[in-house]
Amino acid sequence: MTAHVVAETGFSGQQPRAVQKALCMLEAVAHLGPGATAKEIARFAGVAPTTAYRMLNLLVAEGFLVRVPDLSGFALGRRTAELSRAAAATDTSPTLHETVEELRSHTRFGLHVASFAGGRLRFVDQDPDHEIVGIALLSKNLHANALGKVMLAHHPALRAGIQLRRLTGATVCDPDVLGDELSRIQLDGHAFENQECRTGRSALAVPIRNHGAEVVGGLCLQGSPLRVSPSDFEQLRFLYEGSRRLTGLL
Repeated sequence: MTAHVVAETGFSGQQPRAVQKALCMLEAVAHLGPGATAKEIARFAGVAPTTAYRMLNLLVAEGFLVRVPDLSGFALGRRTAELSRAAAATDTSPTLHETVEELRSHTRFGLHVASFAGGRLRFVDQDPDHEIVGIALLSKNLHANALGKVMLAHHPALRAGIQLRRLTGATVCDPDVLGDELSRIQLDGHAFENQECRTGRSALAVPIRNHGAEVVGGLCLQGSPLRVSPSDFEQLRFLYEGSRRLTGLL
């Protein structure tokens, strides 16, 4: 790059790359949610830990990030929120929440959306009218719930070292049986949970993809074991259509 170009743009050799890394780290916090640790952010953004710590401190100082009250992680700051509001004011396309709310108007079952960002199961839109098992229990027992099975099926690296705890009499604890089920999920395109996490609760889940066709989350329909079933083609059609509409919104 010539000195003339540097003078006009204000950027020297490494600065554009630094800006790109900083933006990736903001995106990481947005996906991982409040409380994301420096290590999680660095891994998600593909930034070396030492560089991440330095950039995080800068982003906090500039107001784009804040530290959570116990100082264990980070959350989006005031200046990022201002940018988000400005973007929302000029965007006429439906948001994820608006789309999910419209889908909920067509079903009597609970409908929940989860993100798989950073290898962590996290709800981003939870149905306020239907109770669901605590997210901590779901995220620690991916083998025992429909969303977790979708996550394991499409992100095989997460299976390493997983503990197959028994939560109910129906929980799948045999690694070979679980492996066969995850293979079927990849082929069939949906996962089923039949009272494996909590007695009296069943669920169907399908993957949500980004515009690059990568699985980045899941859409889950939850209800009683007598009413939620993988043999109900109307339920599956509803979930597949919902997943299609949520493509790129997560």
